[in-house]
Amino acid sequence: MRETTDILISGGGVAGLTAACALGSAGFRVICVDPAPPITESDAHGADLRTTAFLQPSIPVLQGAGLWSRLEPHAAPLQVMRIIDAGGENPEARLIKDFDAADISDEPFGWNLPNWLLRREMVARLSGLSNVGFRPGVGFTRMLTRDTEALVTLSDGTQVSAKLVIGADGRTSPVREALGIAARTTRYGQKALAFAVTHAIPHHNVSTEVHRSGGPFTLVPLPDRDGRPASAVVWMESGPEVARLASLPVSAFESEMTTRSSGILGHLTLVSRRSVWPIISQIADRLSGPRTVLMAEAAHVVPPIGAQGLNMSLADLASLLDLVRTHSADPGVPAVTEAFHRARHLEVRGRVTGIDLLNRASMAGSPVLRDLRAKALDALYSASPIRHSLMRAGLGAGGKSATSTRD
Repeated sequence: MRETTDILISGGGVAGLTAACALGSAGFRVICVDPAPPITESDAHGADLRTTAFLQPSIPVLQGAGLWSRLEPHAAPLQVMRIIDAGGENPEARLIKDFDAADISDEPFGWNLPNWLLRREMVARLSGLSNVGFRPGVGFTRMLTRDTEALVTLSDGTQVSAKLVIGADGRTSPVREALGIAARTTRYGQKALAFAVTHAIPHHNVSTEVHRSGGPFTLVPLPDRDGRPASAVVWMESGPEVARLASLPVSAFESEMTTRSSGILGHLTLVSRRSVWPIISQIADRLSGPRTVLMAEAAHVVPPIGAQGLNMSLADLASLLDLVRTHSADPGVPAVTEAFHRARHLEVRGRVTGIDLLNRASMAGSPVLRDLRAKALDALYSASPIRHSLMRAGLGAGGKSATSTRD
């Protein structure tokens, strides 16, 4: 059986579902496939317990996709990004620097939501779009591109003729492999623990990265849980150390994570299971091919520092939306695919490089390197123009238009 559509999206993660909502809301016929059905409950086996902070430039994309009105009631605003250096002899905060969104904008830096909840609301939004077909449990298997179409075979045997194929299918992207596009990967020997905690001291909408060694310990605000302040945690360490931490009894784990947090929010209480994720950097050599574009982790992967990962993906989507709207009759022409690669690849490469350097700095183990890191943070923060420029750069492409300058 052969079907036709304007756009086929391979990948039903947060990025792929957002793309389906956005392109469907823009009037395109869309089919979105993923071999794994989305898990939309926090307590379900395999639920993604990580969170995503949507930075300011991502909000218009979510609004256009009909998603932000569904997500905003569940979001915790991120008003301050706090960096703590705890690289001294003891794991105590020896340097605290706050990057306050009020210095450059009338809005918070962003808003934080759990990934499982994002999937729930996105699937609900798709159910209201008659021009979008979401097919969980069905995957991309192969593709033949022609001048006028991409002919895709799905895992259930269906053939789909699409004008444009979007690979949003992860770091081992089948679409990228079908195109023969290589990806350059950097491995750090790190893994990340993701979980949720409650604490006695309110977070006051402050997102905090505590740097010591092995990678940052990041606390991101969540809405209160059972009347107590709550945060999502991503704790990056070496692979063996993460394995040890993941296997600790809860009481011992709570003691270690409270110490690693420098006690800034008081005693931390574990309120979710612990999930483990590998940490890599990766970038595809190209972001497009015939009748095809790559976005999200099919195109780029970065360590979870500075809320960059998914926001880079939504910048991909924003760029793609601009291009396909000007070629709505045929969104897969080279004027779209080649322009997308040119518009995004240099920006993505620079951001992947920058986050790689930040991650390496956060991993510093020797006291000398940790002292140098603290001095560099102090110097960068103390220069107001540099501090404000760093905050705008962290917001990503479009950040200037989303902010009001207060230098």
